[in-house]
Amino acid sequence: MISTVNVSLQYGGRELFKGADLKFTKGNCYGLIGANGAGKSTFLKILSGEIEPNKGEVIIDPGERLSVLRQDHFAFDEYDVIRTVLMGNPHLCEIMDEKEALYMKEDFSEENGIRVSELEEEFAEMGGWSAESDAEILLNGLGVTNEFHYAQMSELDNDVKVKVLLAQALFGNPDILLMDEPTNHLDIEAIRWLEEFLIELDNSTVIVVSHDRHFLNKVCTHTVDIDFGKITMFVGNYDFWYDYTQIAQRQMREQNKKTEQKMKELQEFIARFSANASKSKQATSRKKLLDNLELESMPVSSRRFPFVSFKPDRSVGNELLTVEGISKTIGDRKVLDNVSFTIKPRQKVAFVGTDGLAKTTLFQILAGELEPDEGTFKWGVTTSQSYFPSDNSEFFDGCEDSLIDWVRRYSDLIFETDVRGWLGRLMFSGEEATKKAKVLSGGERVRCMLCKMMLSGANVLIFDEPTNHLDLESITSLNEGIINFPESVLFTSHDHQFVQTIADRIIDVTPGNFYDKEITYDEYLDELKGE
Repeated sequence: MISTVNVSLQYGGRELFKGADLKFTKGNCYGLIGANGAGKSTFLKILSGEIEPNKGEVIIDPGERLSVLRQDHFAFDEYDVIRTVLMGNPHLCEIMDEKEALYMKEDFSEENGIRVSELEEEFAEMGGWSAESDAEILLNGLGVTNEFHYAQMSELDNDVKVKVLLAQALFGNPDILLMDEPTNHLDIEAIRWLEEFLIELDNSTVIVVSHDRHFLNKVCTHTVDIDFGKITMFVGNYDFWYDYTQIAQRQMREQNKKTEQKMKELQEFIARFSANASKSKQATSRKKLLDNLELESMPVSSRRFPFVSFKPDRSVGNELLTVEGISKTIGDRKVLDNVSFTIKPRQKVAFVGTDGLAKTTLFQILAGELEPDEGTFKWGVTTSQSYFPSDNSEFFDGCEDSLIDWVRRYSDLIFETDVRGWLGRLMFSGEEATKKAKVLSGGERVRCMLCKMMLSGANVLIFDEPTNHLDLESITSLNEGIINFPESVLFTSHDHQFVQTIADRIIDVTPGNFYDKEITYDEYLDELKGE
């Protein structure tokens, strides 16, 4: 078990949270949520001992092994993959290294022999003889196949490194497991494997920060919310927390309405009869009642929801998009191979599959940014497209424009008040609207791109991983905005709930694995599971 006693933290002159008294117990998974900047990652660092709180303490039961998902992708570049995973249990690695050093001694003494026997006993008790095979099982489950197991970490792509570091955190079923955004950069199969692994990890305490709502719903037994300057624990997953808080806020608003009405009635009676001798006692009695009535205070949440709504200037006619025999080679790899499909008006199509480059390349071709090597595509004459690229750096890097001028550049808006109105919808108010485009964070850049698309009036929206860099609140707003869009959407996303709630058709354009069916995402995954 790990617990906090009166933990408080101030950061940059602002109090993130105070008086946190929490107990995290074995067999449970805790989803840590809160707005960007609320202190989720910071609280994980407090739990891990990486930083100290201003007040209070963290208590870990004696003998408990704590494991943390590392974020530094270069920290283990000098090691091979298997060794990196084994380093998830530092004490086991210390025993292995000491044993090896002793066995290598030319003047092996009786004292060395006694020490080796002690180490061998402890090594066996810790499951050392199966450690490498356990590491390989974890790696294979996450999609890091055998050919990578003894490669140097420095030779791996970042997406593979992420999986290796995740295997490191999971290695040896730690007593306490802390993970910050573990599903980032994972493909569908790896996420599903991780979900099942955590569900079966019934003798550990798991605390996880994630923007993936489906993941939180699948694995979490409790939700820990950082808001209103405090940390509150709820029993139940993310959807349960969301429904509960919405009901609680609605009940508070309704109770305040009833209280306001009662106060108004009492005030009217007092004003009408306070000077009337025969009614003066009743007026005095009602005055006491009025004095005892109070409105429930509505605390100010740190959560902010952007307004996302796409309105097409016109409807699409009878034809939307026809793709015939498109092929494309990038470098020495054929990422699209004879791809053909037709999309009808008002369909919302999710492009899935493990090859992110194939999806991005197709979208770049459809957006007119790349030419196919072979094949053709044709948009209907009544269509207009707006494209959200996975890499938006060309719109921001080195751009000296203020956000006001940036929006003007990509819209027909002229007056500053109109531009500020649109920026305000995307949570850029006051002086934030005068920031230079080049200094924006990843999430801020995404919100600017959404503003650009909202102003386009397009009747076909193309999104390549739009949920990357967004917090839960922004993902929720974008999710609802696309659901309510009356025309066609082509998109790709690793966010399970996002895909499930939007798509009515699934296409996989991966060479050798083409798939196209009018089906929901969950139905598609069930088909994959049944193969």
